[in-house]
Amino acid sequence: MNLDDPKKTTRPATSRSHEATRTERDTMGELQVPAAAYYGIQTARAVENFPISALRLPRPMLRALGLIKRAAAQVNEDLGFLDPKLAQGIRAAAQEVIEGRLDEQFPVDIFQTGSGTSSNMNANEVIANRAAELLGGARGAKIVHPNDHVNLGQSSNDVLPTAIHIAALEEIEHHLLPALSHLERALSAKAKEFDGIVKIGRTHLQDATPIRLGQEFSGYARQIELGISRVQRTRGSLEELALGGTAVGTGLNAHPEFAPRVIALLAKETGCALKEAHNHFEAQAAQDSLIEASGALKTVAVSLMKIANDIRWMGSGPRCGIGEIIVPATQPGSSIMPGKVNPVIAESVMMVAAEVIGNDVAITVAGQAGNFELLVMLPVMAHNLLESILLLSRASENFARRCIEGIVPDRERCQATIEESLAMCTALAPEIGYDAAAEIAKEAHKTGKTVREVAEAKKVLPVDRLKELLDPWRMTEPGLAGGKPGSAGG
Repeated sequence: MNLDDPKKTTRPATSRSHEATRTERDTMGELQVPAAAYYGIQTARAVENFPISALRLPRPMLRALGLIKRAAAQVNEDLGFLDPKLAQGIRAAAQEVIEGRLDEQFPVDIFQTGSGTSSNMNANEVIANRAAELLGGARGAKIVHPNDHVNLGQSSNDVLPTAIHIAALEEIEHHLLPALSHLERALSAKAKEFDGIVKIGRTHLQDATPIRLGQEFSGYARQIELGISRVQRTRGSLEELALGGTAVGTGLNAHPEFAPRVIALLAKETGCALKEAHNHFEAQAAQDSLIEASGALKTVAVSLMKIANDIRWMGSGPRCGIGEIIVPATQPGSSIMPGKVNPVIAESVMMVAAEVIGNDVAITVAGQAGNFELLVMLPVMAHNLLESILLLSRASENFARRCIEGIVPDRERCQATIEESLAMCTALAPEIGYDAAAEIAKEAHKTGKTVREVAEAKKVLPVDRLKELLDPWRMTEPGLAGGKPGSAGG
């Protein structure tokens, strides 16, 4: 059997029953481990020690751990430190971890030892036992040793941060950036589609001077475009890997060529420009790169919150709100009010944004937990960062597809609000003065007339000039609608 070919390996079905056990021993003594489990005694101890939550390492982290262990086995064989037969078994078992075929064998809680040692040993034990089985041995027999063979040249202290970086990079490249790009394209398309529609602008939630609906959407598109750039700029920091530093950054027990060779294999597998950390002491004692990445994700979340909230406001009504756009109806909006439809997609985006902002706080606090040579909140940083990437990816894609692409304007409503606005008097100020323009606005408000009607009645300017100044389209173009400068207010 060719153990390097995952298509030619078959993993036997395992029982979930914990009635049958096997006895394993470590430096702390003996412990019963489920007989069907590929994990071993250190994982079992962690399961007992950390009954905290239902949160486990996410799939991207398990894939990254599998990638690291597979590459390490190859390099250790190439360097002459690992028997080729054992290396072959480890690679085959690690491939199953990469593919997600052993995910149920990773039961360790996120809230565990801060270095992630329990999760690293979980991976080592699963891969060792599965490799031993593939080589004809029994689970727990340690034909393949989790420490001596699978973890050779490594430490939890350099493996976990390396895995987080790889997982984050892959999720950003394959999911987040494509989703954000889809959203940016959808918003840009609407900006072009709506460019001929003039509506009233708003500042402080009050009427302001006219703006084109397309201009508003162009602002949203630009927010997402900038968000994409911010996320892309985190690549440089995430591409630096801690692998090779072992326990404290000195590289003790690792061959000088081990990390560069492993990282080269990882770069080839992932397609990411991975490289060894410039300074291993920084790479393990701090995780500023994860803080940076989370900050970029938080900024994207803030942008999404703003855009989604504007969509809700502009679509409010349909008769008694702003009602300038019509948001796609996706489901009934009320259990008591028949016919009510709510902007549910935008609201889901806002909730995702709130979660991502909260995750950033947790990641920031965790990033302060670096004491001397090691930061000790790695698992929770991994969980929150990868959750933020996942949520933003799915929410952005869903927002584009189920909301933005289906928005249509209410042209009549947009036109009507322009004439009703008192802010139209702003265009008169450069020619008749601020105070005179303000008086027109006050009278219009008091009488219920439009600015145009009051200005015409007062004959403050010739009819043709007044028509020119109060042309809403001219107010949306760069330059001076009235021909000379004036103050526009806030």
